[in-house]
This record gives sequence, structure tokens and C-alpha cells, in this order.
Amino acid sequence: MLYAIVGEDVPDSLEQRLATRPAHVARLLELDAAGRLVLGGPFPAIDSPDPGPAGFSGSLIVAEFESLAAAQAWADADPYVAAGVYARVAVRPFKQVFPKS
Repeated sequence: MLYAIVGEDVPDSLEQRLATRPAHVARLLELDAAGRLVLGGPFPAIDSPDPGPAGFSGSLIVAEFESLAAAQAWADADPYVAAGVYARVAVRPFKQVFPKS
């Protein structure tokens, strides 16, 4: 089943986010290689594809996991959590309607 993982950044976390990004992206690449990643990316803090020093306000990942518990465990182990980038993370079941798969 698919799950949406939404992380909300703590204020002024851009420096920690950039330092931790390689480890965060490595885990996403593993999901992608396994064919389980639907989409992922950050929320710019301002209305711009490149927010510069304004940074980001969080991230969205939609991926396939065997259960809600597995998705939560994966989210809890995110390097952004350990580095203090995320203030909180929500994991919810997700049903993809569009685009049709």
C-alpha cells in the first residue's frame, strides 16, 4: 500500500537540511531502485522553485510499504529526523487516483 510521509521543518533548518541531504537522498534512491517511490520532494518556504536562503518548510514522500508500521519506522529513521531538521512527521495511508498507474 502507498503511504504519504509529510515532514515539517523546524524554523531556520536550512543549514542542517543541506548538511544532511546526501544521507536523506540516499534512502530515497534505495526506495526508487526497489520501485517503491512514487514521488518525493521539498516544500519551498516561498513561492519559488529555488527559495535560496528562505529554505524549505518540509517535505513530501509517497512510497509503497508493507504496512503503516513499516512506513512509520522508515520515516522515524530518516536522517532529517536525527539531525533535527523535522519538527514533526506525519505518516498516513494514501490512495493514488491520478495519474492512473
